[in-house]
Amino acid sequence: MPFLSADAIRALERLVTLEAGETDAAPLDRLRGIRTLVAALESDPAALQAVRDALDAGATWDEVADAAGLSPSAAKYRWAGDDEAIADRQEASRRRKRDRPSTAPTDLPGLSVSEAARRLGVTPQAIYQRVTRGLLRAETVELSDGRTYKRVFPDEGPTADEGPTADEGPAADEG
Repeated sequence: MPFLSADAIRALERLVTLEAGETDAAPLDRLRGIRTLVAALESDPAALQAVRDALDAGATWDEVADAAGLSPSAAKYRWAGDDEAIADRQEASRRRKRDRPSTAPTDLPGLSVSEAARRLGVTPQAIYQRVTRGLLRAETVELSDGRTYKRVFPDEGPTADEGPTADEGPAADEG
């Protein structure tokens, strides 16, 4: 008895047909076939059932993660709990993705840490060190949605009080 869903079996059969050369598969058709199979396998209930069976048989999360090619925390996030807990986590993740802007704002003052690093020919960590030492002026800009961005002003004079404090660390550098 097959353990894969009908969708996964169809995607696998389509890819086997392409591989066997029974059709004159264009490169993009092969790519679509591969991605369709990957998506079908990722969403297949057989994976969750295999994880549950393995855990019931005494497997650890480390072993499950190793078999899945994931970190233990990623495996637990994906498969821990009952169906309702998993569905709740997936819905919360979808809400976060939907509510989060897809790009960093482009109208912020100054340069991002990575932009300043490229411009000055140093690493981002060197920028943070220069800010901490008062060699570069920087400020953290907070948007109305709570996101923060460290912005650097390499063309302006430095100020000693602009670096991160020991408990603050560097702000998100998304732009």
